[in-house]
Amino acid sequence: MHLDPLAILTAFGLIFLAELPDKTMFASLAMGTRMRPLYVWIGTSTAFLAHVAIAVGAGSLLGLLPGWSVKLVSALLFGFGAFMLLRSGGDDDEADAGGRTVTGFLPVFSTAFMAVFISEWGDLTQITTANLAATNGTWSTAIGSLAALMSVSALALVAGRFIAKRVPLRTVQRIGGVCMAALAIWSLTEVFTG
Repeated sequence: MHLDPLAILTAFGLIFLAELPDKTMFASLAMGTRMRPLYVWIGTSTAFLAHVAIAVGAGSLLGLLPGWSVKLVSALLFGFGAFMLLRSGGDDDEADAGGRTVTGFLPVFSTAFMAVFISEWGDLTQITTANLAATNGTWSTAIGSLAALMSVSALALVAGRFIAKRVPLRTVQRIGGVCMAALAIWSLTEVFTG
């Protein structure tokens, strides 16, 4: 097992920026207002672990293809990710803040796990994780991606209200979109120069 610190940081940075304005952050924030935040975080983190494992597995399969085709697919996926982030309008919809309070570890864990596990299928961060795993290494990508996803969930639970009121989500989306566009161009350049 080889760990590349740059690949870990790349995965962390991209996934963190892509997930920050995502619906999962707002779902975590909403669940944290009605449920015990630590239990919510354990549930969301477990769901993210499952998604990262699936995405890294898919990325490893992509890595078996010839180098130029992986770079071309990577460029297309990064381009798609950039497009999705740059075109979105900063969806601020939060889950319903009303409703009954859920208590107890297992009910809170199950609720948080299922909410994230179902909503993250085919999500931009899952596609990006698979893409990074194909080009930057399985373990490094898995560690960086999982750390980013767990950090965003923790951030939402601890400081979500502060961020939502003071940092425009559109700004975060633009930064993430520009980073993904740069990676798309870089990957495309490697197709023709590598």
